[in-house]
Amino acid sequence: MGYVWLGALALLTFALLWLMRLRGPILTLAAAAIAFACAGYAMQGRPYLAGTPRDAADRAPPLPLSGARHALMGQFDAADAWLSMSEALASHGNTEDAANLLRGQVRRHPDDYRLWVGLGNALTDHSRMLTPSARYAYQRAIKLAPGYPAPRFFLGLAEARSGNPEEAIRLWQGILADAPADASWRPMIEDAILVLSGAAPAVPAPPATNQAGS
Repeated sequence: MGYVWLGALALLTFALLWLMRLRGPILTLAAAAIAFACAGYAMQGRPYLAGTPRDAADRAPPLPLSGARHALMGQFDAADAWLSMSEALASHGNTEDAANLLRGQVRRHPDDYRLWVGLGNALTDHSRMLTPSARYAYQRAIKLAPGYPAPRFFLGLAEARSGNPEEAIRLWQGILADAPADASWRPMIEDAILVLSGAAPAVPAPPATNQAGS
C-alpha cells in the first residue's frame, strides 16, 4: 500500500504544479524531480520482508532493461517515472508490486504504448518467462505504435529470456530491416543480435537518446 500512496502523492503534487500554472521547461524539470524522488523511495527496498532469491538458472536480459528502454522510448516524462518506479521495485525482488503498479497505469492511460511495454516487461520478470498476459501487453503496444521499435524489441527480449533466442533474433532483424540507417539505437540492436548469436559478449545499452521511431 505504501507505493500506492506514493504514486497518489506524486500525481497530486504534479496536479498542484499544473494548477499553479507552471508550464514548459519549468514543469518538465519539476516532473523530473518528482520522478527521481519516487524512484529513490522505491529503491530503498522493504527490509522487513523476507528475501526472494532467484534461481541461478534464471535468464537475465542480454543488456540492461532501463538503458535499452531509455534509448528506445526516451525519459524524463510521466510514463518514464512510472516505468522507473516499476523497475526499481523489480530490482529488489518486488516483481508482483512492479507489475501491479503498471496494471493500474495502463487502465488510466490505455493508449500509452510505453506503459504497455513496461507492463509486458514487468509480467515477464515476475513469471521469469513470456506469459500470455505479457505477450498481450507487447502486442497491444505494437498495435498502438506500429512504427516504433520498442514494442518489438522488448517482445524479442522476453522471447530470449524465455529460451527462444531464434524468435528474438527474427524480431530484431525485422526492426533493423525497417529502421533508418542512421537510427541512434541501431548499434544496440545489432549488438544484441550478436550476443544471442554467441558472436559477442553482453554489452551495455548506449546512452539514452530521445524517443525514435522506425
